[in-house]
Amino acid sequence: MSTELKNILIEPTSTILDAVKAIDRGHMQIALVVDSERRLLATVTDGDVRRGLLRGVSLEAPVSEIMRKNPAAARVEDGRDGALRLMQHLTIHQVPILDGEDRVIGLEQIDNYVSSQTRENWIVLMAGGLGVRLRPLTESIPKPMLPVGGRPLLESIIRNIKDQGYRRFFISVNHCRRVVQDHFGDGSRLDITIEYLIENESLGTAGALSLLPLPSQPIIVMNADLLTAAGFDHLLKFHADQRVEATMCAREFISQVPYGVIRFDGTRLTEIEEKPTQRYFVNAGIYVLSPSVFDLIIKDQPLDMPDLFSNLIARQRPAAVFPIREYWMDIGRMDDLQRARDEYEAVFGS
Repeated sequence: MSTELKNILIEPTSTILDAVKAIDRGHMQIALVVDSERRLLATVTDGDVRRGLLRGVSLEAPVSEIMRKNPAAARVEDGRDGALRLMQHLTIHQVPILDGEDRVIGLEQIDNYVSSQTRENWIVLMAGGLGVRLRPLTESIPKPMLPVGGRPLLESIIRNIKDQGYRRFFISVNHCRRVVQDHFGDGSRLDITIEYLIENESLGTAGALSLLPLPSQPIIVMNADLLTAAGFDHLLKFHADQRVEATMCAREFISQVPYGVIRFDGTRLTEIEEKPTQRYFVNAGIYVLSPSVFDLIIKDQPLDMPDLFSNLIARQRPAAVFPIREYWMDIGRMDDLQRARDEYEAVFGS
């Protein structure tokens, strides 16, 4: 058995966190649940994990709470062509290969049949904000040009996304835009293409998209003042699997009440909960938008991304939530900036 296959096998008694580690370790977006004889029992995909997180399932919970029993599988005698036909028929990206005794002997991925690893989806980075909370550092340069990782934050973001296979970037600019344009030019120095969406007046995180040509496939939009290790291939696959027009990334936010919370009925005390914690999912500033959404974006009309999603909801047009479980840091304040600088190398390397 290959090391690659061994990396994604987990036991039925494993936790969801064990599944996450196997998914990340194997770089195949899937973990296979097998018994002691390596017979296939279930599968766990990256999407299964994220949907579980949205339901409030803990990473320490047993993997049985999110795994898919009786998964699709191909037989070794079917060959690679048979595995490909099965993936195409079921619209799935991976399929386990079983021998005559239902033991896992391999995994086929539809990506293995695609010759180019370059992603065609556009990346739009919103770098037009004023960075008020980081003044005086941002009085003469845009916030995304502050140094993080030994180079401007925006360059660190672009390099990390480029490493995932994306090559076509659009950058929305306004405040001190020449600083951004002079530094990056057309992107050829980084072996990518960069075009600029020039906001003469602030159009908001969605309104600036009216300056784009109409895309032919989903685009990824991201605020240019945050760092994340989230895999955009996971995000795009999730978006496609959910069959929605827009996906908003979310981050879990935990808030602790610093006092004992009391509950009562009329004037009678019924319960005291000491310093409870409350958990929320908050907007993480990363989005996927299908081309169909652009009918709601009016040229040169200000529009923020939450309002765009609210418009979709009001029209009963489908939108999804993608929880980010990977590193994520919003650089909005001085202490956030310092923390990002301190953590960058450990998370992203030099």
